[in-house]
Amino acid sequence: MDGTVLVADDDRTIRTVLTQALTRAGCKVHATSSLTTLMRWVAEGRGDVVISDVMMPDGNGLEMLPKIHEDRPGLPVIIISAQNTIMTAIKANEAQAYDYLPKPFDLPDLMKRTARALASRGAKASVATDERATNDELPLIGQTPVMQSLYSVMARVMNTDIAVLITGESGTGKTAIARAIHDFSDRRTLPFVTMTTADLQDIEGPARVLARVKGGTLLIEEIADIDLVAQARLVRMMDAPGEHVPRFLATSLVDLSGKLDSGALRQDLYYRLGGASLSVPSLRERVEDIALLASHFLSKAEAEGLSQRVLSEEAGKLIHDYRWPGNVRQLENAMRRLSLTSRNDAITRAEVEMVLGNQPDLEPVLTGEMTTEKLSASVERHLRRYFDLHGGSLPPSGIYARILREFEQPLIEISLEATAGNQAKCADLLGINRNTLRKKITDLDIRVTRRRKLM
Repeated sequence: MDGTVLVADDDRTIRTVLTQALTRAGCKVHATSSLTTLMRWVAEGRGDVVISDVMMPDGNGLEMLPKIHEDRPGLPVIIISAQNTIMTAIKANEAQAYDYLPKPFDLPDLMKRTARALASRGAKASVATDERATNDELPLIGQTPVMQSLYSVMARVMNTDIAVLITGESGTGKTAIARAIHDFSDRRTLPFVTMTTADLQDIEGPARVLARVKGGTLLIEEIADIDLVAQARLVRMMDAPGEHVPRFLATSLVDLSGKLDSGALRQDLYYRLGGASLSVPSLRERVEDIALLASHFLSKAEAEGLSQRVLSEEAGKLIHDYRWPGNVRQLENAMRRLSLTSRNDAITRAEVEMVLGNQPDLEPVLTGEMTTEKLSASVERHLRRYFDLHGGSLPPSGIYARILREFEQPLIEISLEATAGNQAKCADLLGINRNTLRKKITDLDIRVTRRRKLM
């Protein structure tokens, strides 16, 4: 790398690490713990790239960005912050930051981004700054890396017009993410309308939907459940010229590539909706967020008039270790129920077990005891509990494919492990064609590792 980097952070260790790494890469580095000093350097024309923390002893790094762009148009600014919320990512994007990384950051990743920033110096930022909502209370909570990545992508697509496809398991918050994209976009003063299969059942349905949305944001729920006739109407609606064209968002529980292969999903519709894709992680992929979410939902229940409750240490461990097949929605329901039924201020492990015993889980809560229950009986028990979760309502349609997928992936993964990654032996073990196995490995994104079998 060739250039001068200005580093502003009140953490001495971070300044030292960045100075050493950037110097070894060939850069000149000026490091400071003061925003005042940073702004003086910028005004004097020093530096080709800025790396700045947000919360500094003498100010807020994000609030300095407009002044930096005024003094030095095109100077790339990389924001790093321990305030790992979606609002930090949104505000960094709106303030024309070149890039944003949450702390703790990956040093090689930051070095690559700095190299790109040095290569792009002088380029004008593409995002215009205007007044935005300042409310930090978004329905998205999480500080794990997968959530930080999601926040970053959301911030980048928020004020574009491209369609966004949001995928993820039931209860992960796909609709909440769609709503957040709308509420913090340029269309936030316009309607947010949710459309389902029922809205496309007659030929006039699309026209009625467009009349309701009025150029706002249109969310198409569970695109995989829409039949081919309705899909054709949807394509025509998306292609129809007009003065008030809406922003299109769509959600899906399932990977749509299988629907494309089987012909159940039109390619032209898939490509129109796939301008950008957001994959919402399950709670199993962000277990370190569970305690934060549980605390939030208990506080929310208290604000709604229920008793103040906290989780005991043992209860918190059980909450952390549970598999949460219903994801964030199931966790919220459990915390609300515990707020209602707990007899003490501190929720006990036994009380959590009572609540979770009435909720579905594709795996039992681990107790350390062996079981002789037959597989079919175990599957039946878990499926009945899954249906019970929905009370008097039916689960979302498409349950057949979802359940088979839940069973199919671990079966293939375990079989591959048992055959040391030998796909020919694995296909024979499973009783399927080798080409079929290869396709399933690709579709299910299964990682195959070859190794020597130690037995």
